[in-house]
Amino acid sequence: MSDTLGKHFLDDALKLFRNYKELGEKAIAQVSDEELFIALDPEANSIALIVKHLWGNMRSRWTDFLTTDGEKPDRRRDTEFELHEPATRETVTRWWTEGWQLVFAAVEPLQSEDLLRTVMIRGIPHTVMQAINRQTTHYAQHVGQIVFLAKHLRSSAWQSLSIPRGQSEKFNSHLHTQPETK
Repeated sequence: MSDTLGKHFLDDALKLFRNYKELGEKAIAQVSDEELFIALDPEANSIALIVKHLWGNMRSRWTDFLTTDGEKPDRRRDTEFELHEPATRETVTRWWTEGWQLVFAAVEPLQSEDLLRTVMIRGIPHTVMQAINRQTTHYAQHVGQIVFLAKHLRSSAWQSLSIPRGQSEKFNSHLHTQPETK
């Protein structure tokens, strides 16, 4: 793989991870402490449980990323969807912060030549590139769930994280009036 292409891939992966982290944080910031723990129905997960699951996944996948299986023997995935002890916003924030720290600590030092190395996830070989893509899509799915739940819970008090409803034309016209930079 060319160094340029590999560097571009890694830079883009880090940009996506940072974007998903920020999007999740902005959504979580809009809900009350109580709303973090609301599930829409008995089969649904609350924002807190989604964050707990992401934390468990990130800990398992990114700890010793290049040298050990991404499904650590001490991971108990099913418990990531249960709250046995009382949790607080601080607990949820700690899970979120610790998980993302592991992601960045593993991905930031990677070089282009690492992308075709083999890593294992649940005993199945993946290239580093495949493992990164796998996690990017997984995190995007769960951050989307967090945004959906936060938007649902906040209803009319929701502050848009992208182009607000009914503002597309204004946003698009603003893009065309910006001076071209070189």
